[in-house]
Amino acid sequence: MCELIKSIQSRDPAKPTFMEVVLGYNGFHAMVIYRGAHWLWGRKFRALARLLSNIGRLLTGVDIHPEAQIGKRLFIDHGTGVVIGQTAIIGDDVTIYHGVTLGGVGRADDISGKRHPTVESGAMIGSGAQVLGNITVGAGSRVGSNSVVTSSIPAGCTAIGIPARVICKNDSDPGERGGYGLPSAKQMESFATLLDSALSDIDELRKKTGLPPRTRQDDMDYFI
Repeated sequence: MCELIKSIQSRDPAKPTFMEVVLGYNGFHAMVIYRGAHWLWGRKFRALARLLSNIGRLLTGVDIHPEAQIGKRLFIDHGTGVVIGQTAIIGDDVTIYHGVTLGGVGRADDISGKRHPTVESGAMIGSGAQVLGNITVGAGSRVGSNSVVTSSIPAGCTAIGIPARVICKNDSDPGERGGYGLPSAKQMESFATLLDSALSDIDELRKKTGLPPRTRQDDMDYFI
C-alpha cells in the first residue's frame, strides 16, 4: 500500500502528503477494502467478501465487485460514484476519475463469460465516462469525461463522445496531456484544424454541385 500512496502523491496535481492520502482519500480507502474483499472471494468466503465490499461502498462511495481483477497502483481520484463490475480487469498504473462505470450490457461473452471491460496499463478514464461490455481500453489510452464507450479503443489513443470515437493518438510528452482523460490543447488544435478543413471541402463541394450553402443546422448534424 505504500507503493500506491507514493504513486498517488506523484500523480495527483494537488501533491498531497503521505498522511493526507492515508486519512483523506476515499479512492485509497476503497482499494484497501477491495484487497481484503478480493482475498476473501478467492478463498470462497463470498458472502463475507460481498459484505466487506458493501461496507466499502457505504464508506467511500466506490462500488468494486470483489471478483474484479485490479493490478498495481490504481488511482481512483475523488472516487465517489465509481462502479467496477464483476468481470472487469484493470492493469497497472490506471487512473479513474469520479463517476466512472466499468459495466456490462446485460450479456456475457459466449466463450469467456466476461461481461465487463478490460482496461490496460497506464490508461486514464475521465469523470462520468461509461465503459460498457466486454471491450478493451488499450494501454496508455484516454477516455474523455462523460463519454460512452461500447467498442474497444486501441493503445495510445484518445476517445471522446457519445458513442466514443477515437480522435487522435496521445502525445508522447506527459506534460502535454489533458486532465480528466480529455485531449491536450495540442491535440484539440490539430483536431480543430482537421475539422475546419473538412467543412471547407464540404462548402466547395456544395458550391460545385449547386447545393445551397451550409447552414448552422448542418453543422450541428455532423456532431450527432
